Amino acid sequence: MRVLVVEDHRELADTLAGGLRREGMAVDVAYDGAQALQRTSVNRYEVVVLDRDLPALHGDEVCRTLMTERYPARVLMLTAAATIEDKVDGLSSGADDYLPKPFAFAELVARVRALARRAQPAVPPILVHGELRLDPGHRLAMRNGRRLELSPKEFAVLELLLTAQGRVVSAEELLERAWDEAADPFTATVKVTISRLRRKLGDPPLVETIPHAGYRL
Repeated sequence: MRVLVVEDHRELADTLAGGLRREGMAVDVAYDGAQALQRTSVNRYEVVVLDRDLPALHGDEVCRTLMTERYPARVLMLTAAATIEDKVDGLSSGADDYLPKPFAFAELVARVRALARRAQPAVPPILVHGELRLDPGHRLAMRNGRRLELSPKEFAVLELLLTAQGRVVSAEELLERAWDEAADPFTATVKVTISRLRRKLGDPPLVETIPHAGYRL
C-alpha cells in the first residue's frame, strides 16, 4: 500500500510517515498543498492523508482538485477543527473520511487500511492461497500453521501478490506500490526482496517468476 501524508507541521508529518512505514506501508510526505499535487501528478497512491489547514493551497482545494482530476486515491482529511460544519465542508470537498486532531495513531492506521480496501477491488480480510494465510490487519503471515517472520517490504510484496489473485505483477508495479519515491528504480531491490521472501516461504515454492513479465503466486 502506498500512502501520501500531507501535513505542514514537519515533525508531525515525519512522525506519522515513520509510524505508517512501521505498519508496512510505503509513504511519501508533502509539506504543503502544492507539493501534494506535484506528488500525485507523478505517483499513484491508494490513500492520501491530508491536513485540511495547509498553507499556500488549502486542503479543501487539494481535495477538490483530486476529485476534478478523478484521481483514484481515497482521502482521509485531518483537522484541528472538529465542528459539524468543518466536517461537512471537508467531506463536501471530496474527502472520503475525516479525523479530528488529536487522534490515536491506531485509529489513523485503521482508517487508512479501511480506505485502502475501498480503493481496490473487494478482497477478504484474510488472504488465503493454499496453506498460506495473510492477515494484513494484524500483520500476520502463516504457512502450514507456522508464523512467517517477514520484513515490512516482504509482507507488502506478498500482500500485493495475493490480492492479484494469480495475475502477473510486474517488478515496476511492485516498486511503485510497495516502495516510496526514495527507491531507486534501477536497483535490484525488488528482485532481492522476492528472493528473501521465497526463502522464508519455504518449500514447495510459491512465487513464480514469469520471464520479462513479473511475478505471481
